[in-house]
Amino acid sequence: MSGSGDQDLAEAASPPDPSPQDPGDPRRWCERAARELEEDRPEAALRAARRAVELDAPDGPVAGWGYRLASLAFERLGREAEAVAAAEEAVRLAPGSWTARLRLGAALRRVPGRWTEACVQAGRAVRYAPEEPDPHVLAGDLALLRGEHRRARAAYRAALRRADDHPGARTNLGLTFLRWEHPRGHHDPAWPVDPRETGRTRHALETWSRRTRLLLAAALLTLAPAALGTGMAAEAGIVGAAAPVAVLAITLRQARRVRLWSYVPAMLARDEWLALAVATALVAAAAYVAAVATLPRALPAPGPVAPPFPVRGAWAALAGVVLLNGAAVAVLRVLAESWRGRPGRALAEFSAAAGDRTARRDTGVTLWLVAVRAWSVLAGVAGAAGALDDPRWGVAALAVPPVLHRTCARAGRPADLRRILAADRLLAAALALLAAASLALGGTAAAAFTGLPDQVGRLTWRAAIGALAAVVAAYAAGAARAWWRGAPGPWRASLAMSGSRGGGPPGDVRPPVDLGGEVRDAFASARGLVLAYAGPEGPRATAVGAAGPVGPGGELRLVADGEAWEAAERDPRVAVFVADPNRPRFWAEVRGIATGDTEAGTLRVTPVRVVAGEYPGRHRGRFRDGRRDR
Repeated sequence: MSGSGDQDLAEAASPPDPSPQDPGDPRRWCERAARELEEDRPEAALRAARRAVELDAPDGPVAGWGYRLASLAFERLGREAEAVAAAEEAVRLAPGSWTARLRLGAALRRVPGRWTEACVQAGRAVRYAPEEPDPHVLAGDLALLRGEHRRARAAYRAALRRADDHPGARTNLGLTFLRWEHPRGHHDPAWPVDPRETGRTRHALETWSRRTRLLLAAALLTLAPAALGTGMAAEAGIVGAAAPVAVLAITLRQARRVRLWSYVPAMLARDEWLALAVATALVAAAAYVAAVATLPRALPAPGPVAPPFPVRGAWAALAGVVLLNGAAVAVLRVLAESWRGRPGRALAEFSAAAGDRTARRDTGVTLWLVAVRAWSVLAGVAGAAGALDDPRWGVAALAVPPVLHRTCARAGRPADLRRILAADRLLAAALALLAAASLALGGTAAAAFTGLPDQVGRLTWRAAIGALAAVVAAYAAGAARAWWRGAPGPWRASLAMSGSRGGGPPGDVRPPVDLGGEVRDAFASARGLVLAYAGPEGPRATAVGAAGPVGPGGELRLVADGEAWEAAERDPRVAVFVADPNRPRFWAEVRGIATGDTEAGTLRVTPVRVVAGEYPGRHRGRFRDGRRDR
C-alpha cells in the first residue's frame, strides 16, 4: 500500500477530530485512533490513523501501527480492498509482527478468493506468537467458516488455554459442537469467485424449484374435477399438457440467470438442502407426469365395477408427492437440523462466555433446537402407542423431562436461564408444554398398567396430543414473529459467530514494542551481538553482526550464518543479547521474530519483548555465612 495506501488514506481528509495533547506525536494519534475504534467510530479512527502516518517517518516506529488501525477502520467501513492494502503495508514494514499478520489475515478473509492466503497469514501469526489467543481464534474462525469443525475446535481450545475468559472463542467453540455452518453453506470460502455470484446462482435454483413445484401443484388441483368424474376430462387434459410447457419456460428463464454452471455440482454437494430442493422439484415433475398418465385408470368406472383399489391408491400417492412435497421438506429440515450436533456441550460453552451478547442469542436458539428434539421424541412415542394400540408405550415419555431439565441446566445459572426464558415467552411455554405432554403420556401408560377406567386413559391421551399440538403452534408463532420483526428465529440459521475479543484490546490494535533510547544506543555502539535460537539439538547461541543501526521502527538487521537462517525457518522466535561498551554494566535482551531478507542478506528481527538491566557490581555480591560470595 506504499502508493495506493497513501492515496486511500488521503481520501479521508475530512476535518480531523480535536487533536491530542501532543499533536506532533504520531503515537498519540494512533492511541486516538484505537479509542475511536473501540467506541465504534471508524471515520474518526481513519482520520487519526492518517494523521499518525503523515507525522511518522515512512518506516517509523508507529507507521505499521497506523496502517493496521487504518486497515481496521477501512474494514468496518466496508472498504475491503483498502483494508487489505493497508494491512499489506503494515506487514511490509514489520514482517515479523504477529499483530500485522493477524490484521492481514482478518482483512483477507473478507475478500473473495483469498481465503487460502488468510489461512497462511493466520498460521504465521500463530507461529510468531503461539502464546497469544487471538491468532488461534482467527485460525478457528477461518476453519469454522468452511465447516471444518474438528480443526476449528482444536484452534479454539488452544486459544482458551491461553485466555480462559475469551468470549469469542467460547461462543464459537460451542458452535463447533452444534456443527454450525455459515448461512452461505453453498459457497466454499476458498473458491476464487465472489460469494454474491454463487448466491445469485443459488437463488436462481431455489426460485426454479419453488415455482416448478407450485405450478405443478396448482395444475394437479385443476385435475380434481376430472378425478371426481365431473365430465371435465377434456379441460383437465389441456391443463395437464400445458403445465409441463410452463415448467419448461420457467426452467429456461432461470437457467439464463445461472452464470456459474461449473460450480453448481460443488454447490449441491456442499448444501444438502439446496440439493434436496432441486431433487424435490425433479421428483415432483416425475410424479406429476405419472399422475396425469394414470388419471383415466384412477377415475371411477361408469359401471357397477370400480377399478382396482391399488390403482387409485397409487394415484393418491403420486398426488400427495406433488401437493405436499414443500410441507414435507420443511418438516424434515426442522427435525433434521434439531438433531444435528451436541446441544448440551454447546450450551455449556455458551454459558461460560461471560454474558456475551451473541452467546445469549445462540443459547436461545439452541434451547429451541432442544425443544424440537424433545417434541420429536414425544411425537414418536405417541405415534408408536397409537399405531400399536398399546398405551403402555407412553411410559418412555417419562424419560424426557429429566433429560430436558439436565440439558437446560447447562445453559447457565438459574437466574441466567430465567432471563432467557423471560425474553422469549414462547420458548418458555413450549418447554412447559413438553413437560406436560410427557407427563400426560406417562399418565396414559400408568392408567393402562393399573387398570384404571378407559375414560382416564382417553383424557390423558387427549391432553398429551393437545400439548404436542400447542408446541407446534408455539413454534409457528415464534417463527412468524421472527419473520415479521427480522429477528433471530427458532431455527439453526439464526445461530451466529461471535467476534468478541474480551475486555482487552484486540491483537491487531496493540501498539508495537518500543526499544527505548538506552537499548538503541547500546545496539548502535556495540561491537558484537549474540543471537540465541532453537537449534536442531537444543538452544544455540552464536555471535552475529549488525547490518547497521536500529531502524526507526525498532527492527534489528543481523548478519548471521546459514545455521541461524535455517533455525529461524524452523522456529522464528529468537533472542538478541547486547552490551553497551560505553556503560560496562549495562545489558539488554531483545526477544523477537526473525524473518529472512534474501535481497539484503540479513535476518530482520521484529521486537516482541525488551528486557534491560545492569550487571551487579562488587557491592551487590551475595553473602553466604557472613562472607561475600565472589
